[in-house]
Amino acid sequence: MTQSIQPLSEAVVNLIAAGEVIDSLGAVVRELAENALDAGATHVSIAVWPERWSLRVADNGSGMSHTDLRRAAAPHSTSKIHASEDLWNIRSLGFRGEALHSLAQLADLEIGSRLAGSTEGWWVRYDCQGNPVLETTVAIAPGTVVTVSHLFGNWLPRREGLPPMTQQLRAIQQVVYHLALGHPQVTWVVQQGDRPWFSLWASQTARQILPQILRDVQPGDLVEVELGVGLRADGSGEDASTPHPPRSTFLIGLPDRCHRRRPDWVKVAVNGRVVQLPELEQTILGAFRRTLPRDRHPVCFLHLHLPPEQIDWNRHPAKAEIYLKELDRLQAQVQEVIAHALSLHAHSLSDAAHSQRLGQVLRAAESGGGYRLGRLDEPNQPIGEESREESSEEASVPAFPPSSAPTPLRAIAQVHNMYILAEHPAGIWLIEQHIAHERVLYEELCDRWTVVPLDPPALLPNLATAQVEQLVRIGLTVEPFGEALWAIRTAPAPLAQREDCTEALLELSLGGDLETALVATACRTAIRNGTPLTLPELQTLLDRWQQTRNPRTCPHGRPICLSLQESSLSRFFRRHWVIGKSHGI
Repeated sequence: MTQSIQPLSEAVVNLIAAGEVIDSLGAVVRELAENALDAGATHVSIAVWPERWSLRVADNGSGMSHTDLRRAAAPHSTSKIHASEDLWNIRSLGFRGEALHSLAQLADLEIGSRLAGSTEGWWVRYDCQGNPVLETTVAIAPGTVVTVSHLFGNWLPRREGLPPMTQQLRAIQQVVYHLALGHPQVTWVVQQGDRPWFSLWASQTARQILPQILRDVQPGDLVEVELGVGLRADGSGEDASTPHPPRSTFLIGLPDRCHRRRPDWVKVAVNGRVVQLPELEQTILGAFRRTLPRDRHPVCFLHLHLPPEQIDWNRHPAKAEIYLKELDRLQAQVQEVIAHALSLHAHSLSDAAHSQRLGQVLRAAESGGGYRLGRLDEPNQPIGEESREESSEEASVPAFPPSSAPTPLRAIAQVHNMYILAEHPAGIWLIEQHIAHERVLYEELCDRWTVVPLDPPALLPNLATAQVEQLVRIGLTVEPFGEALWAIRTAPAPLAQREDCTEALLELSLGGDLETALVATACRTAIRNGTPLTLPELQTLLDRWQQTRNPRTCPHGRPICLSLQESSLSRFFRRHWVIGKSHGI
């Protein structure tokens, strides 16, 4: 039966509100760690006792006075906002004034704190309303220690409805990871019970933090660049009250060096907090299309520092979702920054993660056969084994158009008719010729996809309806030509004069869209490994490859180039050694 409307009791209201703010052990860690960061902490220590549903967070921040400690767990108590207009000028991680009061509602809460300039600290225990019930002086280092015991002890159904403890521990780990990336100047030490769990050591930027989190990622796999965001709507710039405002940064994993099975490390943070911004996340994923292997995803951390008036944090109790102004402008800048980072610049020569791979390639070359050496003014003559074919098709030397752009790379050899050995002012590079040419052709096809008439037309038998639709979708003219036979009267320009045009058209009919057709066409028409090239042809290919938008990987996501810096060569050959009076070291 329908019951009359009546107000809820204060106890029920408080429990509902507390359950929205604190919904797990991870939420407790997040709220207390954010308070520590707001207090200016540079060292945060966290201990978790899962079997007891208890944890402790200690920091070396500014601490609290005895007076502030007494009212810290009262409802809606905070030092971070005071009036309604402050909601549009949020400069801290926490501001709602609900976390400590919610913890008092759901657990046994104790806080010890000492101001940096004080000679004594205070320890306070609170009741379920957030009122102090026990206060005592205590010897404690400057900072704050918060102890939460028996979480959800008065709300057992919440415990039973939570994920398994192993999953909750992973959530705690993720909370710390996110905060560490947003605040790299802080050291984090985390224990499970009385045993060390993991630690993250303070660094200058997130570029040194991420390799501590993802063990298979090295600093040399990452590029950190600044974004020109942070302007106010009127273009006046950052708040003048901040003499050195933090700059928005973008940490990008180079696609030829690191990627993930899931898009779980495409992170966006705003003013120190990782948030969910699907629009920006999709922009990042889209910018990496055709630079990564199939079903692989980039590693990126975008940290935006924006004026408070551009952000509305009042969308989610945990501030995980926000409203953000000028998203279109941010998306355009993100795309531009990614394009710049993926091009070839000085940071491309960082080879810490690739020295071992390059050594393996060179050792294989030593055992496998000959090298092709020569001067720019002489034709190359093959030495050693006969040229090898990558496929059953006859290899042909492509006709490269002349290149007008000067380049710091100089082709000096072709290794195994497969790799281009190039000299750079800062080292040597090894480039695979087939996929470098594939990247060149793919981007040219993206810019100029043209079809030309076929005379006579190509005849394809037994095409399914989906195959016919795919050929039409990519712009080809397809007509019935008798029973179970179709005449293809136009073809992509690069395929029209090839002897294997019919086979290529059949391959294109099996694709899913124009993008697939572009990749397949580029792959089929690119120079084959095993094809001998002269030094001028090698140089022209290098020049064209360097001018592509995404030169690091082929459209399938394979890495194109290995780089070895001269400094690494110097270390390997011990040129820093001083041996007697030897010369030429």
